[in-house]
Amino acid sequence: MVKREVNLANEIRLIGCCGAYCKTCPPLIENYCKGCKLGYDTGKRNINDAKCKMKVCCFKEKNLETCADCSDYLTCEIMLDFHSKNGYKYKKYKQSIEFIRKNGYAEFLKLAKDWKRAYGKLK
Repeated sequence: MVKREVNLANEIRLIGCCGAYCKTCPPLIENYCKGCKLGYDTGKRNINDAKCKMKVCCFKEKNLETCADCSDYLTCEIMLDFHSKNGYKYKKYKQSIEFIRKNGYAEFLKLAKDWKRAYGKLK
């Protein structure tokens, strides 16, 4: 049981604060992106150097894995601004966060494991 919990925690670490799934994202796979949260817990990266407001708020200040865990999600200015951006991926990231809020990380990961990018179908 402990191994399964560790594996789930490792997989959750691959979900960006915004809902992007880094594990299936080509830039991470091709080694020209460091991922949203990877390396901060090991000291390879310094969270104080992060420029992403969402990451700083979620991961550094609130110590959450994703914004899905935040009680301020529905009224958060950072999230509202992020979700108002033009582009298909922002709508997909919002769907991911809302799916996680409703169904949990384990259900999200079951669907996301076969994606070809940082977002995909959730139904």
